[in-house]
Amino acid sequence: MTSIASPTIPIALTIAGSDSCGGAGMQADLRTFAVHRVHGTCAVTCITAQNTLGVTRVDALPPEAVVAQIDAVADDIGFDAVKTGMLLDRAIVAAVAEKARQAGWSKLVVDPVMVSRTGAQLIDDEAVATLKNHLLPLGAIATPNRYEAQILSGLAIETLDDMKAAAEKIHHHTRHAVLVKGGAMSGNCHGVDVWFDGDRLEVLQTTAVNTRHTHGTGCTLSAAITANLARGNDPLSAVKAAKQYVTEALHRGLNIGNGQGPVGQGDFRF
Repeated sequence: MTSIASPTIPIALTIAGSDSCGGAGMQADLRTFAVHRVHGTCAVTCITAQNTLGVTRVDALPPEAVVAQIDAVADDIGFDAVKTGMLLDRAIVAAVAEKARQAGWSKLVVDPVMVSRTGAQLIDDEAVATLKNHLLPLGAIATPNRYEAQILSGLAIETLDDMKAAAEKIHHHTRHAVLVKGGAMSGNCHGVDVWFDGDRLEVLQTTAVNTRHTHGTGCTLSAAITANLARGNDPLSAVKAAKQYVTEALHRGLNIGNGQGPVGQGDFRF
């Protein structure tokens, strides 16, 4: 990992899209970093026009612009851990994967933003294939949701055993740790995540939070994992701490706008 300017300040980099309503993407990542006392840096991949009701427009940045942002941070400030979020298209995924390969990022969290929690595919098939075959194997931890895990594993996921099987199969492909998220699962599996790193398979469960204000949950989780890695936590400890943080953020979900509000970052008191 690139060296940092001061050994007393953990630094993380997010490579993600911009969310104009501030609930997810780069904005959620940077707030999560700050709450964890980690300085956040960013490389923006795309600009979205969205609010609590949905997305109305998405514009991708050129891959060269994304790489230039990464290089600008790496050459001057450096970072201890990095995460990827929405990469949008094949060219951006390929450029980020090549940069990760060249730099040898050891603490890379890949949030494979391909399918929403409702099952809607967010990137095209070429981008999915590039992410699966070129970026995912470079990560230290992958955090697919149910539908993304189905694509990556080729398995239908309906039960906890299915989640375990998918985690093991994705690990076999990537050789790195996998956290299959259960936020889109139903019944007793709702909110249950499965961790597998090749040695340990663990079912991680916290108290389910009944709220519709869940915008940015996945981004916040992967950012919290990244922040904990930047602070020196081991991967499984980073995941467990991040999952607890997201549970608290869901309890603080913000009732703003006319749709699905974001999870609450920090301690909001009015």
